[in-house]
Amino acid sequence: MPNQANTLTSPSGSADQAPLRWTHSATGELSSENKTVIRQIGRLIKAGDRDRVRAIVRRWRPRDVIELMVNLPLKRARKLFFYMPAGAAAKVVAELNDDFRAALLEDATIERLVEILDSLDPETGADALEELPEEVQERLLPQLQRANDILELKGYREESAGSIMTRKLVAVPPDWTLDQVVSEVRRNASVIKKISVIYVVDHERHLLGYLKLRDLLLSPKERRAAEAMRTDPIAVSSEMDQEEVVRITLTHALTSVPVVDGERRLLGRITSDELQRVTRDEAEEDAHLMSGLSPEARPDAPVFSIVKTRLPWLLAGLLGATLSGTIVGSYEEEIAAAAILASFIPIVMSMAGNAGIQAATVAIQGIATGTLWIGDLPWRLGRELLGAMVNGLTAATVLAAVVFGLGLVIDLESPLRLAGTAGLALFCVTLLAVAMGASVPMLLKHFGIDPAMATGIFITTGNDIIAVLVFFLVATNLYL
Repeated sequence: MPNQANTLTSPSGSADQAPLRWTHSATGELSSENKTVIRQIGRLIKAGDRDRVRAIVRRWRPRDVIELMVNLPLKRARKLFFYMPAGAAAKVVAELNDDFRAALLEDATIERLVEILDSLDPETGADALEELPEEVQERLLPQLQRANDILELKGYREESAGSIMTRKLVAVPPDWTLDQVVSEVRRNASVIKKISVIYVVDHERHLLGYLKLRDLLLSPKERRAAEAMRTDPIAVSSEMDQEEVVRITLTHALTSVPVVDGERRLLGRITSDELQRVTRDEAEEDAHLMSGLSPEARPDAPVFSIVKTRLPWLLAGLLGATLSGTIVGSYEEEIAAAAILASFIPIVMSMAGNAGIQAATVAIQGIATGTLWIGDLPWRLGRELLGAMVNGLTAATVLAAVVFGLGLVIDLESPLRLAGTAGLALFCVTLLAVAMGASVPMLLKHFGIDPAMATGIFITTGNDIIAVLVFFLVATNLYL
C-alpha cells in the first residue's frame, strides 16, 4: 500500500483543485496518484503559475521533488527548479547526481547560481561548480561567500579522496571525558546528518584514534577519550584514488573513512553516501568503456557532445574492422579457390568475441573488487586457458560434426578435411581470445589504464583481427 506523504492543499481551496501530494509505493513503481500530480504540476508550470507551484512543493522532501523532476520534461523540470527558493533548491542540488545537476543548472543566471551555491556546503558546492563551464566558474567564484573553501577542495586531484571528502565531522582531544564528547556530538547533530564515528586528534589534528557511538553508551561518562578510543584507525591519503578508497572500505567493512595528509593530520572523512555514489559512478564509467563509449557520455548531451565522445571510439572500431577486412582481402585467392571458407569467417569472429569478452569481464570484476592483481596473472591465465581448452574443444567438435554432416548431404570438397580445418581454427581462436581477455585488463591496470577499456577496443577489435588471421592460416595449411 502506498504511504501518503507531503500533502498540501491548493491555495485557492476550490473543489476542482484537490490537494497535491507525492506518494511512495512499496514496489517502486509510479502510482496513478503521482501521474496525476505530474500532469497537474506540468500544466501549472506551462501556465507560468510560479506561486502555485512553489506552494505545492515547499514542504516536500528533496528526494520527492527530484522524483517529480525526473518525470517531467527537462524544460519544465528546469522551470520548477528555478521557481523554488534558493534554500530548497540547494537541498535538491545536494542530492542530485552529477549529470542531472549539470542539466538543471545549465540555463541558470549568475545571480541564481550564487544564491544556490552559497546555500550549499563547500563540498557539494565544489561538485556543482565543477559541472559548469570554465568561464562561468571564473565569474562565480569571486561572488561566493565560501570561495576559499571551495578553491581548497578544487585543489585536490579529480577523483581523489580529497576531492570527495567532507569536512563535517566530530573531532575531540584525547583528554576530554566521554561526557564532554557526548555534548559535542549533540552540538553538531543538527549540522552533520550521520555521526557514527568520533575522531580523537591531538592539538595539531594528528589522528590518534576513534570512538564509536556504542563506546559512548557503554563506557563511564567520566572516562577519558584517550582511554576509551580504538587505536587502529584505517585512514586514506587525500591523494588516493576514489576507486581504491572504495576497495579499502569494502575490504574492512567501513561505513565511512577518515582522510589524512602526508603527516597523518585529519582533513575530513568520506561518508557512506559518498562511497555509494563513487561505486555507482565507477560502475557507470566501466559500463560506458565496455560499450565503447567515452566516460563523459551523457544521455542529455547535445549533438556536438555526442559526436565528440563517440566518434573517436567508432573510428577506432573502424580501424580494427578495416584491418580485419584487409586480412580477408589478402586471402582473396584462397577464398576464390574454396568459397565455402567465407562462410566460416563470422563463426570464428563471433566465437573469439564472446570468449574474449567473457574472460575480460570476469577479470575486470576481479580487479574492481580487489581480488585480482598482477601477481595473479600466470595462475589466472593458466586456469582460464584450461577452461578455454575444454570449451574450445567442445565447440570445435560440434562445429566439425556439423560440417562433416553437411558434407554428407550437400556437395562439399573434402568434407572431412574441411571439418577438421574449421574445428581446429575455432579451437585455436578460442584459446587466443581467452588469453587476451584474461591478461589485457590486468596489464592495462598495471600501466595505470582503466581495465574496462579492454572490452571496448582491445578485445572486440583485437579478437576480430586475430580470429580472421588464425582462421586463414589454418585453412591455408590444412584445407588448401
